[in-house]
Amino acid sequence: MALKLWAASRRLKPGDGRELQRFRWWQLPLRSLFWLRLSGAGGHDRLHAVDVRHWARLDSGKVRAHLFLDGRHVAESKLPAVFPVDGGVIEVAMSGYGIRRCHYRPSGGQPRQLTPDPASAEGRRARFGARHPGLSRAIGIGSVLLLVVGVGLNLLQLAEPVSRIPPVTQRVGTFESPLHLPIWLNLALGLGAVLASTERALRLRYSSLLDAAGH
Repeated sequence: MALKLWAASRRLKPGDGRELQRFRWWQLPLRSLFWLRLSGAGGHDRLHAVDVRHWARLDSGKVRAHLFLDGRHVAESKLPAVFPVDGGVIEVAMSGYGIRRCHYRPSGGQPRQLTPDPASAEGRRARFGARHPGLSRAIGIGSVLLLVVGVGLNLLQLAEPVSRIPPVTQRVGTFESPLHLPIWLNLALGLGAVLASTERALRLRYSSLLDAAGH
């Protein structure tokens, strides 16, 4: 943990004091905004905001998280980021599909997720889940199943050409896959995996086995 905090501190830079811009509807695919209210010195509440602009990945490839305190820019960091705040730290990490973690980790106690801005894609997904819990749960289960099926079929098909590599053949022999899916179906499974991982990212769900393999 100490090494993680040291590495994160090397990525941390002071803010420039600019004002936080409110979330616009056209930023839905390319921006995430989260909120956290904490009690500061003297018992006064301080409002923290974490702003991540995904479109930087399309430009420089380096996405940064920006920390705002009471509406003013106080710090920024390359991801993964760890921001020191009152009573703990805010941890921010991103996958290939969106935010995988945006949590407040207090010095003592359990981490808790920051609240997504209601106008953001994460906020809209959370609101949908609150209004339609049953349907939301079904969609979540469907996302997992889609990833499991997609990853499993890809591994099964990949095993055959890998087994034909001479060093592998010498050790374990060759494997003939019982499935040879048409190109259109493989493309459909790939698209389904992308959609499933994106849906999971909107709920800040991430599995190194499923979501990383579906990338």
